[in-house]
Amino acid sequence: METNERLVKGDKPVVAICYDFDKTLSPDNMQAQGYIQSVGYDVNEFWKKTNILAEDNEMDANLAYMFMMVQEAEGKVIFTRDKLVEYGSKVKLFNGVVDWFDRVNKYGEGNGVIVEHYIISSGLKEMIEGTEIAKNGVFTKIYASSFLYNNRGVAIWPAQAINYTNKTQFLFRIEKGVLGVNDDGVNHYFTPDKLRVPFRNMVYIGDSETDIPCMKLVNSYGGYSIGVYNPESKDKSKVYQMLKDNRIKMFAEADYSENSEIDSIVKAIIERTASNEVLEDMANKYKNEVMEASEK
Repeated sequence: METNERLVKGDKPVVAICYDFDKTLSPDNMQAQGYIQSVGYDVNEFWKKTNILAEDNEMDANLAYMFMMVQEAEGKVIFTRDKLVEYGSKVKLFNGVVDWFDRVNKYGEGNGVIVEHYIISSGLKEMIEGTEIAKNGVFTKIYASSFLYNNRGVAIWPAQAINYTNKTQFLFRIEKGVLGVNDDGVNHYFTPDKLRVPFRNMVYIGDSETDIPCMKLVNSYGGYSIGVYNPESKDKSKVYQMLKDNRIKMFAEADYSENSEIDSIVKAIIERTASNEVLEDMANKYKNEVMEASEK
């Protein structure tokens, strides 16, 4: 997709499902599934060192881990985009994720709804692009941290660093169809009837505190935030707390197989969208008629 490409509202309503990646679609942090081991670190030791680096330098935690990845690769790994994509191809996914997207899309089609999928992650875009699902083209857009590369293709600097607070900007881009990360059209005013994906038609799926700003925003405007937890550990402590704090509306195991709990939840949201948007279109028609009459 070109930087300045914009999507406009069509005849059919759109449901945008936005996902965190690590521990939402994958059981572990993507960096811990090959890269950290390749540079000779214990996983916990690597993250501990990045946290200390961030604290000692009043540094963004995501910039700290990206700096560490570049630094620790020196002399050990040729740190190129292709190498990161290769690491991404080895990232594990939760049960049902691979065929989830086509299944949900078809259910949407059957209800007259277009379903789109977006990643909003502090993880690495290059690694996400290396996964089987991304290679299948299931995502309308991947918003994630990424690197700048020199003329030899080696990563030298962060091109994009996404943390838990600046994640929310991408929800507004999706709402307006202004998807390019540098397109200032996201600041333009859109009348409610021109919004491509109103927040009420958004779903945000995440697993932890780093997703809270997005979850709260989606919930506040009538959408649905869903917390997920690992099916193996069955640890619901985080989703319990997020529900108590009104960050999420519901929670489920990160099991995306057919007829799973999250499958049922998302299908119900699609059904609700199909009927609700008929009423919204009718309401907008009456509002527009009144506005036109008042201008005469």
